[in-house]
Amino acid sequence: MSDPAQPSRDEGSMRLALDQAHNAWLVGEVPVGAVIVRDGPEGRQVIATGYNRPITEHDPTAHAEIVALRHAAQLLGNYRLPECELYVTLEPCAMCAMALMHARFKRVVFGALDPKTGSAGSVLNLFENTQLNHHTAVLGGVLADDCGRMLGEFFEEKRQQFRQRRASAVASSTPGAPEASDPQELPDESPIPTGEAIEIDHPPDKP
Repeated sequence: MSDPAQPSRDEGSMRLALDQAHNAWLVGEVPVGAVIVRDGPEGRQVIATGYNRPITEHDPTAHAEIVALRHAAQLLGNYRLPECELYVTLEPCAMCAMALMHARFKRVVFGALDPKTGSAGSVLNLFENTQLNHHTAVLGGVLADDCGRMLGEFFEEKRQQFRQRRASAVASSTPGAPEASDPQELPDESPIPTGEAIEIDHPPDKP
């Protein structure tokens, strides 16, 4: 039986993840944020948070999900977190999806779809692979518009900065030359598309 309060809880937790995504933006990282929660006797508890840090940490594995996962595992003293749920503003990549399944997460909820590296249905779906020995429940598209909008605004800001740097470089090398504005030479970073929330069911764990 579905819990009528679950959508509200999901949105509340995703807003916390959006706050983390904003922190990533402030330090120049792609704005993706994650929050790990667990239900207990006293209600829902935030166990750990994380945001993208591969640039600032010089670590290609420092995605928001991995950062939050490491914190949660250390705080709880266990690499397996079967009672935990993770909320992330962007569909997990293959690396993050496998880490979450290795940790035995009960549930993963994401916001915007990632058509380039998404591994919860956009490019491939590792969570529904029946050959794996653990199957985490997945819900996609929670606050997808808000999550996608933040990513789109971030990349638009980067494009504007690129235009300004390019125009400054042209002006300094050729005094009096008009500013360059050829859109074909700008970085190709399209806004992340969004979608409706879809619950993805999985078979029970293999013995």
